[in-house]
Amino acid sequence: MNNICELFGIQYPIIQGGMIWCSGWELAAAVSNAGGLGLIGAGSMYPDVLRTHIQKTKAATNNPFGVNLPLLYKQTEEHIQVIIDEKVPIVFTSAGNPLKYTSYLKKNGIKVAHVIANTKFALKCVEAGVDAIVAEGFEAGGHNGFEETTTITLIPLIRKVVETPLIAAGGIGCGKSMLAAMALGADGVQVGSRFVASKESSAHPDFKQNIVEAKEGDTELMLKKIVPVRLLKNNFYQEIKKLENERAGISKMVEHLGKGRAKKGMFEGDMLEGELEIGQVSANIDNVKPVSEIIHSMIEEYRAQLRQLPKL
Repeated sequence: MNNICELFGIQYPIIQGGMIWCSGWELAAAVSNAGGLGLIGAGSMYPDVLRTHIQKTKAATNNPFGVNLPLLYKQTEEHIQVIIDEKVPIVFTSAGNPLKYTSYLKKNGIKVAHVIANTKFALKCVEAGVDAIVAEGFEAGGHNGFEETTTITLIPLIRKVVETPLIAAGGIGCGKSMLAAMALGADGVQVGSRFVASKESSAHPDFKQNIVEAKEGDTELMLKKIVPVRLLKNNFYQEIKKLENERAGISKMVEHLGKGRAKKGMFEGDMLEGELEIGQVSANIDNVKPVSEIIHSMIEEYRAQLRQLPKL
């Protein structure tokens, strides 16, 4: 049996990314019901809101699910207490040091995966005792790596230095890319952007439409002085690009970013001035479909391509 499926008790080694403002209970439950592992994106939630989403997910699926927990927010410890209180079985941590909370979460019976983008933090994951590592390449949206290492390069690098179950992320949105990631040494895949453009995603319909319309080159990794994120190009992107070209300081960048910029774009639908985080794979997405269809087509394509390999 696939070790990611065995670890998390799921049918397919497909993990849904915990994208802020896009990964509410409906998406998490839909992915889990379709045989993958759904994750609630805690990064955009106050602790009481997270509790509500966990409870709604429990009511909507009998299958395992988890919470994605970025470690860069002030309310992390409150989020962790909610997760423990609600007996969430799986947590994916990101945007921080895995040594900080892994042992505490595991003492409370929670399986822990951590998202990294380089070998240095992969080794920290091993030291921390995580159950799985997510290696996220440069193609991904959301919080990204400063090194700008592509997924096709990163997965073999990480596999070379760790034996921990490995999940590939970044640029994966179909069965072919899933098979490629597994051939490179991954045990499973994490899919973000493809699930943003799903019926069950909590992303604004206009954001979903922009993803469908995105072409090659329509995203770029930005805000590297703060936290690297890949953005769809709009007015806000152009303003940030101008500041970066002017070599503006961190304080000026933070001031221009302001509060709620991601919510404004991805959740409220301001396609001009909002922050629109999405991966390069958006260029390959040409429709908005139910999660069940997305997962079914990924698995069917994966199996079809696997059958073709002996002919190569």
